[in-house]
Amino acid sequence: MLAAYKPILSLLRGTAFLLAASGLHGLLLPLRGQEEGFSTASLGLMGTAWAGGFVAGCYFAPRLVRRAGHVRAFGTFAASAAIVALLTGLWIDAFVWIVLRAFTGFVMAGAFMVIESWLNERATNENRGTVFGMYMMVTYGSIMAGQMLVAAGDVRNASLFMVTGILFCLSLIPTAVSTAAHPKPLQDVSLDLKGLYANSPVSFFACLLIGVANGAWGTLGAVYGARIGISTAEIALMMSLVVVAGAAMQMPMGRISDKTDRRFVLAAAAFGAALVGVLIYFIAPTSGVWVIVMTAAYGALAYTLYSLAVAHANDHARPEEFVKLSGGLLLLYGFGTMIGPVVGATLMGLSPEGLFLATALAHFALAGYTLLRISRRAPVPVEAREAFNSLPSERGVTPEALRLDPRTPAEQEG
Repeated sequence: MLAAYKPILSLLRGTAFLLAASGLHGLLLPLRGQEEGFSTASLGLMGTAWAGGFVAGCYFAPRLVRRAGHVRAFGTFAASAAIVALLTGLWIDAFVWIVLRAFTGFVMAGAFMVIESWLNERATNENRGTVFGMYMMVTYGSIMAGQMLVAAGDVRNASLFMVTGILFCLSLIPTAVSTAAHPKPLQDVSLDLKGLYANSPVSFFACLLIGVANGAWGTLGAVYGARIGISTAEIALMMSLVVVAGAAMQMPMGRISDKTDRRFVLAAAAFGAALVGVLIYFIAPTSGVWVIVMTAAYGALAYTLYSLAVAHANDHARPEEFVKLSGGLLLLYGFGTMIGPVVGATLMGLSPEGLFLATALAHFALAGYTLLRISRRAPVPVEAREAFNSLPSERGVTPEALRLDPRTPAEQEG
């Protein structure tokens, strides 16, 4: 049995290094930028640039992979990410970092798509659920490990940038030495806005608004922590626990949504996340412990929303539409993450806690629109719904990963 998972475990090792490097670099840049006196607007634009590059990578990376092959393409993506990480340590300039973050987003999308397609090719109908679960655990664990590495170094020198480059280089070794057959060519990504809206208006706007909130927090959360004066270790723990708390709450929230109208659960979680954001804004905690506790409570609600929105959309879709539909919603989420850092940076001009006004506005809008749609459309009968399944962290997933989901019909694989 273990032999059947050997090729998959090798690929997951590469994924772990890739995500650890991404988590470390994503947290290191805003902290170093804060030390260098970069403006909040420029730090926000780094997040927008990364998201824009990632969405572009989802569109154009399949063409590059078809031309060069999976191994050479992945090696190019990982090496490029390492070069960019080292350049950000050598060339400390806000404008240069914004441009380089766009390149990082692009190559990360390509690297993720190669690994995810390879995992899907190696998975079978019997073990696809297990592989999907393993991929989720590696995703969350590696991002958290990478972020916690920040606490082990000094953001004011180049050492952590070099560690990031090393991790990116380590990620290409498992695929470079793999003897597994190459997977089928990557499929092109498409975005049918009209079809997405017709399927579920709630999910359409939910994914966009969730992207706004998560993009603001993911880019500027570390800046918020630095400005209120908590330590680097506490900032790393705060950023990690927000995502982990959301991962831990996905299944309980999902099981509740399986038994009632998912839109009520989506609206309640969005309202709860907005309320926590408003409380943080007005209370303005400065104790590291209280900041971590309150932001973890925020993450437990905010980071369940995306999976709930996708599950609601799938309730209205035919099984053969799952990949196309979920991929389109993921791209909508990506567009939202381009907007969020700009809104968050603007409101942080009021105070560091202004970041939570940005997330609260998005979450209040989501809750309000969802309640409005409840009065306009009947719920899907319980017996006709797809069972809820968690999704990996949106920061490290492309439309290619959706083919790993055990809900995807076999004919859609590859």
